[in-house]
Amino acid sequence: MGWGDMEPPNGSAASRSDTCFGVFNASDGRNTAQNSITSPWFSTAFGLIGLCSNLFALCVLLSSSRKLSSRARSSFLVFLCGLVVTDFMGLLVTASVIIPYHFIKFAWAEVDPGCHLCNFLGFSMVFFGQCPLLLGATMAGERFFGINHPFSRSTSISKRRAWSIVGLVWGFSCLLGLLPVLGLGRYTLQYPGSWCFLTLLPDTGNIVFCLLFALLGIFSVLLSFIFNTVSVVTLCRVYHDRESVQRRRDSEVEMMVQLVGIMIIATICWMPLLIFIVQTVLQQLPASGRIQMLPQETQKMLLIYIRMVTWNQILDPWVYILFRRAVLQRVYPSLRPRPSILSLYPVLNPSLRRKLTAD
Repeated sequence: MGWGDMEPPNGSAASRSDTCFGVFNASDGRNTAQNSITSPWFSTAFGLIGLCSNLFALCVLLSSSRKLSSRARSSFLVFLCGLVVTDFMGLLVTASVIIPYHFIKFAWAEVDPGCHLCNFLGFSMVFFGQCPLLLGATMAGERFFGINHPFSRSTSISKRRAWSIVGLVWGFSCLLGLLPVLGLGRYTLQYPGSWCFLTLLPDTGNIVFCLLFALLGIFSVLLSFIFNTVSVVTLCRVYHDRESVQRRRDSEVEMMVQLVGIMIIATICWMPLLIFIVQTVLQQLPASGRIQMLPQETQKMLLIYIRMVTWNQILDPWVYILFRRAVLQRVYPSLRPRPSILSLYPVLNPSLRRKLTAD
């Protein structure tokens, strides 16, 4: 996502406001784009860094998952794998469209007069953008119940069930991304003419889709914040108890550190864009039907926020790469493996303890 720093399409195509061309002034975008970072080598290097980061994180995750016997940790790694795969595919799909454009310099309106390529790119932006937010909320919810209600479930989430949940998140995001193709809102080529995204023009379909996308993303971030805050408070309260200070489990701390890191990155990268979408759509409601082209300042701000969002896919894998116990123990050698969180609950039926330990 977020490769928007290329030349705009033909001016004649951009004047057609009833298609995916016409949201911005193509001639103004061409003059401004010449002064921006438009080097194909810059975008290529930027994409390769993100792809290599996610590929490296995926290899580390797969290697770690083979060595684990803890079902709780294994299910968490499944969610992490789903997140890394989503970020990797998001960069790969968008780069496969945008980087060739850098080098070929094709006329977008001539190559894609039916807006099929634009719809595909817009769908990819929405799908690969919404998935990490929903997966972050799902991971936070799983850890919330795992830490605050460790004995409420007879077994932890299995790998198969965890992958099923990841699949449901992908399916829901896919349905969301298909809404403009089905008639609710539309995808349009965005300033400076290099990428497609949802349309911020004030008509009913676009307003509903923009608010649905933005509010769902904001809800996911807020839900992650609530779940993670409660989980961290619970861990701190239990771990600092005088009777159990020596009976901690590093695994829960490691998972929460990684989850909080993912949440912080998502909040910093995504919240400005989501709030900007809601603010822009609501401010334009009084002029519904009269605005046919986005103001140039709005176009520029949207581009800046999309570039911020791109960093989410690059930084996510490094949260897991850098915040693993194997890495932290080298920096802080006093970190050593400790007993399970079951030891935090001294009064426990022996048969239940044996069953939970086996799980």
